[in-house]
Amino acid sequence: MSQHVATRSADSSIGGGMFLDDFEVGQSWTSPARTIGEADLVNFAGISGDYNPLHTDEEFASQTQFGGRIFHGPGVFAIATGLESRLGIKEGTAIAFLGMNWSLKGAVKIGDTIRVEQSVGEVRPSSSKPDRGIISFEVEVVNQRDEVVQEGQWLVMFKRRP
Repeated sequence: MSQHVATRSADSSIGGGMFLDDFEVGQSWTSPARTIGEADLVNFAGISGDYNPLHTDEEFASQTQFGGRIFHGPGVFAIATGLESRLGIKEGTAIAFLGMNWSLKGAVKIGDTIRVEQSVGEVRPSSSKPDRGIISFEVEVVNQRDEVVQEGQWLVMFKRRP
């Protein structure tokens, strides 16, 4: 995906996010990166209740195809949503996250650094509510070796420009 910075709305009352009308198919962004740490794994296990030994037992995990513990797939997704939010394109203009089609392609280990690469796949104004519409984002979570570890589409409802 090509990289560039979002063109933001000049209306500071909405937090600088983009309206549906500001998006164009093919526009793309790259989020800041974040390194996955031991605390991320421990905290996600505690929040989710997922203490599978693949995540929590180094001796067990070292005998698997991964060669050691891996971070929870849903934890990677959760962090990806936070990284993507740092782009600021949804600040004050996104109405709702509507769903996703998501695939886990590779393992993320403690010490891996991930980022989100996102592009606009479709812009669809609502036919029943003219003040809003839906953006389909093509999203990849990429590690420090430029390997795609998770990917899919996120559907987000946005306000239209007043």
